[in-house]
Amino acid sequence: MQLKIMPKKKRLSAGRAPLMLFLCQMISALEVPLDLVQPPTITQQSPKDYIIDPRENIVIQCEAKGKPSPSFSWTRNGTHFDIDKDPLVTMKPGSGTLTINIMSEGKAETYEGVYQCTARNERGAAISNNIVIRPSRSPLWTKEKLEPIILRNGQSLVLPCRPPIGLPPPIIFWMDNSFQRLPQSERVSQGLNGDLYFSNVLPEDTREDYICYARFNHTQTIQQKQPISVKVISVDELNDTIAANLSDTEFYGAKSHRPRPPTFLTPDGNTSRKEELRGNVLSLECIAEGLPTPIIYWIKEDGTLPINRTFYRNFKKTLQIVQVTEADSGNYQCIAKNALGAIHHTISVTVKAAPYWIIAPQNLVLSPEEDGTLICRANGNPKPRISWLSNGVPIEIAPDDPSRKIDGDTIIFSKVQERSSAVYQCNASNEYGYLLANAFVNVLAEPPRILTSANTLYQVIANRPALLDCAFFGSPLPTIEWFKGAKGSALREDIYVLHENGTLEIPVAQKDSTGTYTCVARNKLGMAKNDVHLEIKDPTRIIKQPEYAVVQRGSTVSFECKVKHDHTLIPTVMWLKDHGELPNDGRFTVDKDRLVVADVNDDDGGTYTCVANTTLDNVSASAVLSVVAPTPTPAPIYDVPNPPFDLELTDQLDRSVQLSWTPGDDNNSPITKFIIEYEDAMHEPGLWHHQTEVPGTQTTAQLKLSPYVNYSFRVMAENNLGRSLPSEASEQYLTKAAEPDKNPTAVEGLGSEPDNLVITWKPLNGFESNGPGLQYKVSWRQKDGDDEWTSVVVANVSKYIVSGTPTFVPYLIKVQALNDAGFAPEPAAVMGHSGEDLPMVAPGNVRVNVVNSTLAEVHWDPVPLKSIRGHLQGYRIYYWKAQSSLTRNRRHIEKKILTFQGSKTHGMLPGLEPFSHYTLNVRVVNGKGEGPASPDKVFNTPEGVPSAPSSLKIVNPTLDSLTLEWEPPSHPNGILTEYTLKYQPINSTHELGPLVDLKIPANKTRWILKNLNFSTRYKFYFYAQTAAGSGIQITEEAITTVDEAGILPPDVGAGKAMASRQVDIATQGWFIGLMCAVALLILILLIVCFIRRNKGGKYPVKEKEDAHADPEIQPMKEDDGTFGEYSDAEDHKPLKKGSRTPSDRTVKKEDSDDSLVDYGEGVNGQFNEDGSFIGQYSGKKEKEPAEGNESSEAPSPVNAMNSFV
Repeated sequence: MQLKIMPKKKRLSAGRAPLMLFLCQMISALEVPLDLVQPPTITQQSPKDYIIDPRENIVIQCEAKGKPSPSFSWTRNGTHFDIDKDPLVTMKPGSGTLTINIMSEGKAETYEGVYQCTARNERGAAISNNIVIRPSRSPLWTKEKLEPIILRNGQSLVLPCRPPIGLPPPIIFWMDNSFQRLPQSERVSQGLNGDLYFSNVLPEDTREDYICYARFNHTQTIQQKQPISVKVISVDELNDTIAANLSDTEFYGAKSHRPRPPTFLTPDGNTSRKEELRGNVLSLECIAEGLPTPIIYWIKEDGTLPINRTFYRNFKKTLQIVQVTEADSGNYQCIAKNALGAIHHTISVTVKAAPYWIIAPQNLVLSPEEDGTLICRANGNPKPRISWLSNGVPIEIAPDDPSRKIDGDTIIFSKVQERSSAVYQCNASNEYGYLLANAFVNVLAEPPRILTSANTLYQVIANRPALLDCAFFGSPLPTIEWFKGAKGSALREDIYVLHENGTLEIPVAQKDSTGTYTCVARNKLGMAKNDVHLEIKDPTRIIKQPEYAVVQRGSTVSFECKVKHDHTLIPTVMWLKDHGELPNDGRFTVDKDRLVVADVNDDDGGTYTCVANTTLDNVSASAVLSVVAPTPTPAPIYDVPNPPFDLELTDQLDRSVQLSWTPGDDNNSPITKFIIEYEDAMHEPGLWHHQTEVPGTQTTAQLKLSPYVNYSFRVMAENNLGRSLPSEASEQYLTKAAEPDKNPTAVEGLGSEPDNLVITWKPLNGFESNGPGLQYKVSWRQKDGDDEWTSVVVANVSKYIVSGTPTFVPYLIKVQALNDAGFAPEPAAVMGHSGEDLPMVAPGNVRVNVVNSTLAEVHWDPVPLKSIRGHLQGYRIYYWKAQSSLTRNRRHIEKKILTFQGSKTHGMLPGLEPFSHYTLNVRVVNGKGEGPASPDKVFNTPEGVPSAPSSLKIVNPTLDSLTLEWEPPSHPNGILTEYTLKYQPINSTHELGPLVDLKIPANKTRWILKNLNFSTRYKFYFYAQTAAGSGIQITEEAITTVDEAGILPPDVGAGKAMASRQVDIATQGWFIGLMCAVALLILILLIVCFIRRNKGGKYPVKEKEDAHADPEIQPMKEDDGTFGEYSDAEDHKPLKKGSRTPSDRTVKKEDSDDSLVDYGEGVNGQFNEDGSFIGQYSGKKEKEPAEGNESSEAPSPVNAMNSFV
């Protein structure tokens, strides 16, 4: 046990009596030297509540000192623990520390219990605390089905965490699926119990991944709760259908989203109680709901909150008081308040206390026939009970000692003898804990001895206190005297102070205090003395202080700081700006007694302080810099500096040299720095390397050198405009050879074959070799074995191969450089692995879950790490579709591969073909390659919808029939059940007629449609079906033949927009005559108009048209400017609004039949792959067919014209 002494000063009187100190019976101030007989003292032990990691060996510490060396024994659960009978338990030699080897076998739970260590020698027995061993636990979350939570905007919400009970308790936090912490605020926060509280919810709280995590720090594991889905909706978002289908019970809570006053979510009720132990952290929590979000306030009803120990956490929802005491008991009130009201809750706090020391018993050293006391005084709430033990045995049943008397918390010793030596234990306990202290009584008869080192030198600054130590021991307790000088008398001046531990204090040391002081210790058994030396040093002073300065921007300023100090002390001078470090800027340079700031700007203004430090004292002085605007001056000519010259090498040592130079002209721009480069003429002649940089105010540099290098140096100057040319090279300087300073880097150990280890490294370059004969000592041994290091010395190479190694075993590797002068420092060991081999075992328990017709999920059990025989790269799935016997003979089966990185044990197979038979296997992959395949797993994908029929041809058109021929879909994706054919006529105004739906058996590839209208265009929609649904449709158009000349057109090819041949109207005589008559009529009208215009008259075309309007043409609607509807007397089909045909029946050039763009309603027409037109009719929109996946195509305007009769 470490003993502490509170020093007590005694000032000597001015009388003639010798300066002596008779210490009282505070013998606890003395440490018994270890070479003297003494009872055991426990120096180290495991904590009382010792939670262990069940994955590691159990180490229970018990260390003790004593003379003779103590022996150790243990009890477990109050009975003797015989470690010799348990092969898993060993005790450290010379110690009581136990190691329980549970990593090889055994379970930690077997060794749960209460352990106590006893250290014993001939003088007594000391005992440890009761050490309670418990293994840490990090259990999994219990499985639970979490229903999605749906609630209205503004309601309150509590997401429960309920973490598993672990040892020690876990740390709780909430995150999302991306492992990002969920944001918290006054509205949303986590409670002390781990639950997540929402005072009111908002739409942005909607998410599906509210996840509570529990982190068990002792085992470094994190457990995850199932994600909670929360959806926040507003009443406005609920339409009548949803409102009819949702009952009130399907909403979380029933409160309105209207503003409401606060109510507490936790704690419950108006009052609650809280009990805490003294010294712990008192945490009080109040979380309220309401709209708007309430604010929390805290008060203590019968007092004020302690200022320095009170902290608010969690947006003031948690009040914490650290180092709580009994005075903190009382009633605490939390108040939740918003604009609609306030509510409060009162927490009654009671602070209890486990026992704590008032006076702990201290070791007692007595000489025979002396008296002494052991005091054990403790307090607590409730007040602890004090009990005594002697050498680990209750004192009531311990051997009787006539020299001792027990008086409650005190043991009184009178006229002790050597047999009175023992170790006493004081136990103070109450319901909240216990204290156990060992204190020995050691009866010794020892002459004095001085423990302070002889001839210790003390250095003190003049006019400051000096403390001279004289640690001592003796029994009986010695008296102490101090003398000055070899023949000096005992100190009799009143300027000295003597401390109880023997220290002599000189309050104000002067120059004449310098000298040798002697400490003398005496008791009835003898005397001891010791000399120490005192030197008084001159104080450090600043004799030239920095002065206040006002400078212009862009100029240079310097501050001077000259220091005077004792000639035996070496000062260091540093500069501060505004009490902090100088800016990291090359404009600030420190040279000897001066700070120079170049190119001053406004930010440089402030207070500059010079601080001078020695090993004994420090002084400082400050000055203020003010920066003002510069006065206008003619612009000088600026340029880079001229190169430095006159380079000189001085102070040439093995590892350093001083280089000096003369700067060139700075060309009106101050030199900011000098760059020094070197050339190694031995290893890299002609190549210059960067050596160092120094401030522009410095013209010398102390350069660090490497051994065995032939140096030359050059210097360049730099200002704000650039860098000068290099100076002439200095003379050459060859340094002596030495052992390497460093070892190779990038050391790695990787096997290229299963039975070798390839050790590689980055070699040292010639500059780093430090001497001739560079070689490398390569060492290796297995990491987990007890083998000695195997070493070999190789030439200056970068690789060494170790053969005959086991497969994939961790090795410790070291590569050490050496040359003719010796070895580099011992290198650190790095870990590598011998070569990998192919994995031995295939993944087991392969399972396939078919998600849909094109996606499957594969699961497998991981391969044991030992059988991987290498670094796990991942798992690889091979899968292929079963082929028919005919296809299998034609070509090799195409296998697909998917690789999943790392230790994943599941993966998704996308892009599968529906209604197919698949086979897969799984293999583990390491750095060497793949392991064996798992047994093939067969699965089938369900049916899907088919692709479009491969082709659709319309052949043999007649007056009233068309023949359709097709090829089945190239990808049926299942068993075809039937074909669906839909068709509808297209009239001359581009309108679609009624849609006819026809089902065709799946075994048909040809169909004849009869009873069709002659000379009529039809549009066809055709698709296949499986049990999974309808496939992609294909569309075509065709025309029945014209009832003229008895000529039937040839077959209509697939993909054409019309029949390949039709009757040419332009060749008919009646059509030619009609066109000629129209042209003649137009010519006559133009002539009449021209004549009337020349006569100045008007041609009232518009009036005539208004008066004799075509009865089929309706005027524009006045309300929206659109054309009226066209009424056909035969079928009464309306013309589509917005028709491109103008009301005066004229056709503009851009609206003519020659433009296919105009039929696309303002967008460019498009053509599909076979050249057919894709667009929209300008007439009434087609109705979509009842089934199918493609929209209807519009007929070409050219075809529409050709179909007109």
